[in-house]
Amino acid sequence: MSACDCTYEGSLTPASESLDSFETRRARYRSQFSVGGISVGMTGQSVADVELGGGLEPFRSEGVSDIEIGVERVAYLDSGAGWKLFDSGSTWRLYECNSSLQFDFLAAVLGELPVKRLLIDHRFRRARLQLNEMGAAILGRAIEPLSYPLDELLIMHRLTQEKAIELHACGIVTGDGIGNLFVGHSGAGKSTTTRLWTAREGVEVLSDDRIIVRAIEADSKALCGIRMYGTPWHGEAMYASPRSSPVRRIFILEHGQGNTLTLLSTNRAVAELFARGFVPFHCHEYVESALDFLQQLVGTIPCYRYVFEPTEAAVEAVLNLHD
Repeated sequence: MSACDCTYEGSLTPASESLDSFETRRARYRSQFSVGGISVGMTGQSVADVELGGGLEPFRSEGVSDIEIGVERVAYLDSGAGWKLFDSGSTWRLYECNSSLQFDFLAAVLGELPVKRLLIDHRFRRARLQLNEMGAAILGRAIEPLSYPLDELLIMHRLTQEKAIELHACGIVTGDGIGNLFVGHSGAGKSTTTRLWTAREGVEVLSDDRIIVRAIEADSKALCGIRMYGTPWHGEAMYASPRSSPVRRIFILEHGQGNTLTLLSTNRAVAELFARGFVPFHCHEYVESALDFLQQLVGTIPCYRYVFEPTEAAVEAVLNLHD
């Protein structure tokens, strides 16, 4: 992986400019949100520059941020230059560029020209977000700073610096505070599981599609628990809570006959969870970090394969489980 020199046209600030120096510019407006224990602060010259959008609004927060983003509107953004690390094929690309990473977000009508560009340091702490005014004119609408997939990519990449991972899962908290995490690919039954559990009084759903799981450390850096967090990126049932809960058990969902729970070995549990995780595969260090955390996770929380039928009995099988 090699660095590159980046050149831009129009009113764009050169990529070689320090992210720190950009952040110190005087900004009139600021907002902040928190997802999965990661707080993101945004500063800009207008209210629109720091707008969170409807999905992130329930996750609005205050205090010290883990990631600080300076937002600026530029007349024009050229096509990406540099060492291409990843191409989604449609909505975004990632480049290695000087001392920062460059995420370019695309729209079909603009071809190779990005709608917006995020320049961020390799530790995912400081960034600047550039919004393409020419692109907005062509699109005929304002560019939302944090519109998907930027928000999720930002959090997902920052999680690589933590003992944490985003999983394709629904998080269910029972009335007595027990947190159950149901993990599954699309179509495995997450939305069905959510509907079955919400029929019971006092049940809270953190998310019906994507959950962040992270280790919580004490001041002494000793591990004191595993928590799951709701995210804004919901599924069909549209549950997206900013709340969190300790995790008691993990279930790998599969449709099938009966309601069969099988405790998985450590290696099998890690493999099953990794296959359902959101991990930036373009960097082997990120992959290794995710695998290390999953090893820690399944060493702390029991993980079951759950072959279930979509009936009330599926809920009873979990409630009656004794580890």
